[in-house]
Amino acid sequence: MNTTALTLTPTTRALAWCLHLLVVALLTLAAVRAVVGGRPHAGVTVAVAVLCGLVYSAGPLLPRVRGSRRAAALWLAAVGLVWLALLVLSADAVWVAFPLYFLQLHLLSRRAGLVTVAVTAIAAIVGFAAHQDLFSPAMAIGPALGAAVAVAVVWGYQALYRESEHRRRLIEELTATRAELAAAQHTAGVLAERERLAHEIHDTLAQGLTSIQLLLRAAERVLPERPEAAARHMDQARQTALDNLAEARRFVAALAPPALDGATLADALRRLCDTTGAHHRLTVRFRLDGTPAPLPTTYEVALLRIAQSALANTVHHAHATAMDVTLDYTGGQVALEVVDDGTGFDAAGLPDPGPEGGGFGLTAMRARAHALGGTLALASVPGHGTTLTARLPLTPSAATEPEARL
Repeated sequence: MNTTALTLTPTTRALAWCLHLLVVALLTLAAVRAVVGGRPHAGVTVAVAVLCGLVYSAGPLLPRVRGSRRAAALWLAAVGLVWLALLVLSADAVWVAFPLYFLQLHLLSRRAGLVTVAVTAIAAIVGFAAHQDLFSPAMAIGPALGAAVAVAVVWGYQALYRESEHRRRLIEELTATRAELAAAQHTAGVLAERERLAHEIHDTLAQGLTSIQLLLRAAERVLPERPEAAARHMDQARQTALDNLAEARRFVAALAPPALDGATLADALRRLCDTTGAHHRLTVRFRLDGTPAPLPTTYEVALLRIAQSALANTVHHAHATAMDVTLDYTGGQVALEVVDDGTGFDAAGLPDPGPEGGGFGLTAMRARAHALGGTLALASVPGHGTTLTARLPLTPSAATEPEARL
């Protein structure tokens, strides 16, 4: 394993400096002991020790040694040759073998490093034995034990480094995955909010603006022959515009519809029926069945919006003369039923929902019911009117509770 494969950290830099200082200290020790001890060839020993230090110091300074295993091998060979020359001159050079073990194991491949360490240990043992003019097994313990310790330390460090890198990559992948998941959740939330806003706009602002348009057209048709009727249509359009403005303000504030402020759902539906009948000269009757039960705000909003959309569709498309709106709390559920005596239609032939086609209101109503764990059924026959029924469970399920908090 090459040192270039390792990412330098403050700890590895500190270890590298300790290794450099150890080499310098051991070379200095060999030179000093040669001079102080008055050994033969002391001058040559000092010169070779200095040369060994210079060759060694060239390695950390040369970029090719840090970036190429071949260059590192050549540098180690040069250091090893000078060290062997120093070992011939001084027995104290045997201790330099220990830092050389670490260099060889770090800079060479695993097999080459192990072979080089073994050769260095054998050279250290032979050199020390030559200086002592004898050989004993005890002489081999020091260099051999040092080589074994170096192998264990370096290989252990490399294993820890590989495990650390593996964990780092796993953490990076986990972080990236969490970021992608958060982005996906955000996108899903944005899409859901857009769909909710589309439903809200369709059920409130769009329906109100359509009513205003119809009232203004009615006023235009009766002018100038019937100014009183035109004035009545204008007043109704003005009131619808005021209601729409209140809806828009409350819609922006993300609160419940104004019709539910301080009123029950039954009161809001009754008021809606009265207003629709007054504005469009349509008989709209409201009936309450069963005992009203407390409902989550989202239930009340959903049922009121469904009723608004159903009444608007009847007014604009059904050519009906009468409607019946029923709020039923029996059977462990709350049901909203809207029945008209209009022209009816073929439910199977509805166009796809969209801004140009029809069916968006029905899609929005069905989405509202399904989001709260309920159902929406539509029955219509051409010439025999239409019946729309929305049912919601009185006890919200765990799956729909998050929706109820929106």
